Amino acid sequence: MEQNTYSLLLSLLLDFGEAMISSGAEMGRVEDSLSRIGHSFGAVHTEAFAITSSLVLTVRFSEGEYTGSRRIKNVGNNFNKLRKLNSLSRRCTEEKLSPEEFKESLGKIKKENISALKEYAGSALAAGAFAVFFGGNIFDGIMGALFGLLICFFQSKIASHFPNKAFFLFVVSFVSGIGICLSAKCLSFLPLHVDMIMIGDIMLLVPGIATTMSVRDILVGDTISGFTKFLECLLWAASLAAGFVLAMMLFGR
Repeated sequence: MEQNTYSLLLSLLLDFGEAMISSGAEMGRVEDSLSRIGHSFGAVHTEAFAITSSLVLTVRFSEGEYTGSRRIKNVGNNFNKLRKLNSLSRRCTEEKLSPEEFKESLGKIKKENISALKEYAGSALAAGAFAVFFGGNIFDGIMGALFGLLICFFQSKIASHFPNKAFFLFVVSFVSGIGICLSAKCLSFLPLHVDMIMIGDIMLLVPGIATTMSVRDILVGDTISGFTKFLECLLWAASLAAGFVLAMMLFGR
């Protein structure tokens, strides 16, 4: 193979690793998948180092060694996409896909997104159900579902404009808290419980999966990425709590 071909293979592997990290994969799985795929493409040795915000990859072929890095900016949790990426990794190693086939399959997976209808419906259902589950009444559930739609709008349309997720969570929680308190004040004839509505909506923003994944990384030995993610989760939780608490304080609650 020519030198340009090796460079393209390195770029392709970095794209795959970035897609996995952005979908919420644990770092050990990312590094292992890249090593296996690199071997299937003819690499003599593949060395990957991944943390939540960065990926460094070195691929050694018989003709030379190539190193590249990738800055990871958007990290979320899309387990459906992650499942397909894992499936592609297995196909590549078992069926010996060509780089062209691998690139085409990866492109299709990266373009897939959850429909807006499912996203909004899921947010409304989850927020309303949690509000009732934690002791609220049917009116709390309805109000929680409505503000769940607002939170989903912020997450899908506005989150990309905030480079700092902690600040984004503070703004979303503060705006939602203000809205919930105002609604309870204006609809005083309804038996609304502000705390139950807030609990339901908080569940849409709590970084529970990210915290669990960070602890798992620590337990399996990926301490750098694990502790980094865990500290991020603590900061996100503090920002989330501060936004709702400030909103409640403004209304004397």
